[in-house]
Amino acid sequence: MGNKRVVVTGASSGIGAATVALFRSRGWDVVGVARRADRLEQLAAETGAEVFAADLTSQADVDALRDYLAASGGVHALVNNAGGAVGLASVEAGSDEDWRWMFEINVLAVKRVTSALLPLLRASAADDANDDGAAIVTVTSTAGHVAYEGGGGYNAAKFAAHALVSVLRLELAGEPIRVIEVAPGMVKTEEFSLVRFGGDQDRADAVYEGVANPLLADDVAETIVHSIELPAHVNVDLVIVKPVAQAAAHKVARGALAVKL
Repeated sequence: MGNKRVVVTGASSGIGAATVALFRSRGWDVVGVARRADRLEQLAAETGAEVFAADLTSQADVDALRDYLAASGGVHALVNNAGGAVGLASVEAGSDEDWRWMFEINVLAVKRVTSALLPLLRASAADDANDDGAAIVTVTSTAGHVAYEGGGGYNAAKFAAHALVSVLRLELAGEPIRVIEVAPGMVKTEEFSLVRFGGDQDRADAVYEGVANPLLADDVAETIVHSIELPAHVNVDLVIVKPVAQAAAHKVARGALAVKL
């Protein structure tokens, strides 16, 4: 796999950083992309990955990323991982600005990066020396499949991301490019809930309180890497991955799991 190169967005923390590290451990060349250059420098030092600082809501930054990749070896796989949620307000009370931000990062950024890198992915897939084609993985959420109260803006953005992936798969039919969606449920990372609740650590911690073994970033990274490392003719359309304690977005068991006798 040493000659394979993957781009991972949202690489500065959480699922993205874990995915970069796992790909590197499997012998991939990796380009980690995020806004925070200081976090990326630390990631590069820890994993040996290449890094590229970019704001994916900026077309100029995405164009610069495309040009860098084209000039430095192309790309065989893309992991659209950047995303996030803000707030748990109702549809009625929700902030237009919060909704706009969630749509920008969860939907438009995915579209922007995918559009920019598709020519490079096609070039890789067309290379006679590459029998594995190319792959695009987009990390959505169970919030893109099941609505829940307070999730209006995030639900709307992730439902849209799910639709984007589904349409892209249809549009790329006949090309050796796999289109994969990974939709995690409850994942305990250092920043997701903290960002959602505006830095309120107590409120963020309460999300996972009493939950036996919520998913960790490494669990989702394993799912992402596995889906790409499957044989090239195998496309995993959709993986919904949740902790055993989470039966659905609205139903989470708190406390030790035990068999009912």
